Amino acid sequence: MRSLLRWVFLFAVTLSVSSCKTKLHPTVHANQFYQIDASLAADSSIIQYYTPYKEKLQQEMSRVLGYSDLHLTKSREAESLAGNFFVDALLWKAKQLEPDVQASFATKGGIRADLKAGNVTVGDIFEMMPFENVLSIVTLSGKDMLRWADYMAQTGGQPAAGIELEIQDGKVTMFRVQGREVDANATYKLVTYDYLANGGDYVTFLDKPLSRTDYPQRIRETLMEYVTDLTKQGKHIQAQLDGRVKFIK
Repeated sequence: MRSLLRWVFLFAVTLSVSSCKTKLHPTVHANQFYQIDASLAADSSIIQYYTPYKEKLQQEMSRVLGYSDLHLTKSREAESLAGNFFVDALLWKAKQLEPDVQASFATKGGIRADLKAGNVTVGDIFEMMPFENVLSIVTLSGKDMLRWADYMAQTGGQPAAGIELEIQDGKVTMFRVQGREVDANATYKLVTYDYLANGGDYVTFLDKPLSRTDYPQRIRETLMEYVTDLTKQGKHIQAQLDGRVKFIK
């Protein structure tokens, strides 16, 4: 902390000198440091100012959206309950925006937390997806779809919906979209989010989309809508492992 304050002070002095036409040569006669820790007394006026906002935020974060019958865990496996829930929600929303969307894609690293069994709150969804990423719908050539399958094979599988993918000895042995084998000469619509569409997580197969549309819909808003819609239908979250991405030994 002392080292940091010293550097801040020196930076401020340098900045003030460089901004003047007249060159100054400041001399520090004495150093004085202030310890910033729990020993500092709380400022009651500041606490009074932010408390109403804090209470409102806590109330919103505690708002129940729905119910999960299972603990949706995330993992490094080819499939996970949290991953399937996540991409099923993406595909559900994308079909509302563009009905011909066929598949969805995310990465394991983008899912930041499990979803525990029981009541699902706004705060739970924020923990699962805390970022400001938005929905991206891309149109890809069949060749780029095959590049996607290769990416999945190289990375041990990633969350995806609308597909069936089998990988053996590091090679793709079967790849279907909506029940049909991928045709290298066809085109496909895929939903993901802007971070991946921009090449995050070493994604390269999205670098030459035939078209791309970014929607203002945030991913966590999509997850919230998905859970709320299930609740309105009298349903619980019931994600399951269904073999959509499979590594054959």
